Amino acid sequence: MNQATEINEAPDTTDDKSRVRLWLRLLRASRAIEGELRERLRTTYSVTLPRFDVMAALYREPEGMLMSQLSKYLMVSNGNVTGLIDRLTTDGLVQRTLRDGDRRTSVVLLTSVGRVDFEKMAKSHREWINELLSHFSPHEAEVLADTLKVFASDWEGEAR
Repeated sequence: MNQATEINEAPDTTDDKSRVRLWLRLLRASRAIEGELRERLRTTYSVTLPRFDVMAALYREPEGMLMSQLSKYLMVSNGNVTGLIDRLTTDGLVQRTLRDGDRRTSVVLLTSVGRVDFEKMAKSHREWINELLSHFSPHEAEVLADTLKVFASDWEGEAR
């Protein structure tokens, strides 16, 4: 066996290492951005990221969502959502109503005050993300977003 054959037969771990590096860099970048957003939401609006996420989900559904839908959408337990909704309701940002025909379930939606507050936070949130990712051109950001969408679709079995 010559040296060229031995090299070709050796397992190529370059791809394995590059994918591990990619995963670590994605994880590190995601954590860094999320940490910065958490801090800015906390210092600017006295809001936690989970609270912001709940308000964002409800903002997208003006007619409201069932608590179970909200929990599934946010990928958290019903108990976590209940605690967040209780606090948002106390603060006058969310309204909870019993569902007609099934008094065991409730629909939650943002109040008008909640919508206004969320719109202010969402504007800042967009500006912060644009700032934090400003080293990407709009085209580069679009290409990367599309690439990650394909990956997520393949991984999660979603339609593209």
